[in-house]
Amino acid sequence: MAQAGRRGPGRDGPLLSQRAAIVFLLAVLVGIGATVLAALAGKGWPVAVSVGGGVVAPAVLFFNQIID
Repeated sequence: MAQAGRRGPGRDGPLLSQRAAIVFLLAVLVGIGATVLAALAGKGWPVAVSVGGGVVAPAVLFFNQIID
């Protein structure tokens, strides 16, 4: 029996589900926010971008857990 949500060959469909898109969008927004806050705190841009990038992975894990 074919599983629902599986695409056959030649069928176009979304690359991400809505849930995955929301999780990634929220994680990116958290990363941008952390970057801006670190830059406003007086850190240099390389440090601020590193802080923002370091926050994205835990944010993905967090939002993946709480969005059901």
